[in-house]
Amino acid sequence: MPPQKKSGKKRVYHLKVTLLDIEPPIWRRIQVTDDITLFDLHMVLQTVMGWTDSHLHEFEVQGEFYGDARAMEGDGVDERSVTLGGLITDEKEKFHYMYDLGDCWEHEIFVEKILAVEKGVRYPVCMTGERACPPEDCGGTPGYEELLRVLSDPSDPDHDHMFAWLPGDLDPERFDVESVNKRLRKSRR
Repeated sequence: MPPQKKSGKKRVYHLKVTLLDIEPPIWRRIQVTDDITLFDLHMVLQTVMGWTDSHLHEFEVQGEFYGDARAMEGDGVDERSVTLGGLITDEKEKFHYMYDLGDCWEHEIFVEKILAVEKGVRYPVCMTGERACPPEDCGGTPGYEELLRVLSDPSDPDHDHMFAWLPGDLDPERFDVESVNKRLRKSRR
């Protein structure tokens, strides 16, 4: 049985989301309300990280797996049936989000703070972050590292092919919080 919320008041979870196994780290700080379902949190993570929701995903919280019930075939809990506040009740708790079960993009989600709702703030919101997300279907961490190596060397025989493959300009160091929040606001309509 998942833990229950400590009070009836809506709370805000201040989360740090870190894509694991990438150096330097790719991370985001976001705020969501405790009544967000794991499915809606998945959609927020897709937006703030820069993924395109093209692959399967799952959450792992305290040893239990949550995801799309149609894809899990009875091997987990429907992510639409649970809220973040129903599963996580304390600061400093961690859980994991895996996106693209082939490329295995594992994210650690750390509850930095649990706060009162701030009047006038529209949640979810991205507070800050570092570095661009890897492109979809690049082969996980090893493929992304190879992509960056090839792109940094114009004399590499694969440079032009890799550059043409990218779905746009990739600046691995660029993160635009304003653009992310604009997409979050648009998705809430």
